[in-house]
Amino acid sequence: METVSDLLDDVRTQIEADDAALKEARERLAFVRSKAESFYGALRSYQSGSLAAHTMNEPVTDGDGGLVLNRNYYPGLGPEGTGTEAPGEIVSELIDHLRPLIREEYPDAKMHTSKRGPKIHFHAPLDDGTDPTVDLVLALTRKEGEGIWIPNLEADTWEPSDPEQHIALFNGDAAGFRSTRRKIMRLAKAWNKQYVTPGASSFEMCVWGYEFTESGMGVPKGLQALFDNAAARLEAGKPTPDPAHVSKNLKLLIEPATMAVRLRKAATHLQDALDASTDEDAVRAGVSGAFWKYIDAPETSALSSAATSLKASTPVAATALGIPVTGNTAGASAARAYGDSRQ
Repeated sequence: METVSDLLDDVRTQIEADDAALKEARERLAFVRSKAESFYGALRSYQSGSLAAHTMNEPVTDGDGGLVLNRNYYPGLGPEGTGTEAPGEIVSELIDHLRPLIREEYPDAKMHTSKRGPKIHFHAPLDDGTDPTVDLVLALTRKEGEGIWIPNLEADTWEPSDPEQHIALFNGDAAGFRSTRRKIMRLAKAWNKQYVTPGASSFEMCVWGYEFTESGMGVPKGLQALFDNAAARLEAGKPTPDPAHVSKNLKLLIEPATMAVRLRKAATHLQDALDASTDEDAVRAGVSGAFWKYIDAPETSALSSAATSLKASTPVAATALGIPVTGNTAGASAARAYGDSRQ
């Protein structure tokens, strides 16, 4: 008999990142960091993001890291400096420094500027076509306060952050719990990206995993707790704080009310599956309701009734889920066949 754990394991198998691609991404990030550390005034480099937190899903597209400059070498740079140097100027200097060093190993590499610093395209794909990039944040030590300054090159400003502390938090706790939490985070990220417009950043999904899962829950109950508690927070009109208490509150990618509906729906589906542990069709229906792109719904009369009920729901509910409606909600089924149309 299929259990909730079995079905979630099926989802995890489908989203599992390729080992060779992960290895390549890590090696490219380490290579870029080593070259960046020879830049004038460099204090240290670090790794961040999904690669460092071990929450990367397929496909493996990039590796994130940063280079921290000692502010004493750049008195005109940053909010605590004289303001005579713009962040974009230093990023351009860093790109000029990196270009010949990286091309010694990757002759076709191209360097561009992203929102936070250099972005390196290696143009050296693996056999499966995977060609991970590296995003390197240029950062500056702070005179006061925790964390570092990171640039917003689009706004020509600096913002406080602590990506190193984020990774320390995500990678903390006992090994068994840490492994379970990472599985939950990967599943939550996959759930979020089923929508045409994901509701939150991958980082925020992981923050909810860090906040709302507890040792001993296991993957199914932990994932349900993430959905349930995140929904409750948004329903109460509360934002998600930075877990390092350095940056501003996290921002959703869609309206909080819409995201709250999505999360509540997922929480209900998983709770239904957990409650129906002796009914295989009901378990599958519950999990497929949350992961419609990965798990086929069972063909049962009960499921047909549920689908009919959903189609008869009000346009307001459908709109809250981001499902386009015209006149009625006849096209708003949550069955897997309609998954690609969700917003």
